[in-house]
Amino acid sequence: MSREEQSGSESLRPSNETTHEHGERTFAVRVEPLGRTFEAPESLTVLEAAGFANLHLPRMCRNGTCRTCLCRLESGSVRYTVEWPGVSAEEKAEGYILPCVAVAQSDLVIDVPDAAEIPATPTPPVRRF
Repeated sequence: MSREEQSGSESLRPSNETTHEHGERTFAVRVEPLGRTFEAPESLTVLEAAGFANLHLPRMCRNGTCRTCLCRLESGSVRYTVEWPGVSAEEKAEGYILPCVAVAQSDLVIDVPDAAEIPATPTPPVRRF
């Protein structure tokens, strides 16, 4: 699998971005083996966007140092919010990323064996007085 590394980004495939009316780009992220897809805007990390989509990805520090969220990027491109994410050169070459500090730059497919759906919380009824 060939890789391009440019200015702190990991790339495996060209971008298929969507631009919303307020100008923010959003990308589709598919989580395997769960098979669930969610949208990741460029203003959020992949981990944050997954949380808003009611998906739990393994996490702990949320700043790229503990490596709890380490997962494999099967396709797509990300950039990091920190200069030195805790991924070795060998891991980068094998396609590993840290979703807690990675921002989608194209549609992504990530392999996260421990990903899980978060049950939606029902909205409590409105009390009228």
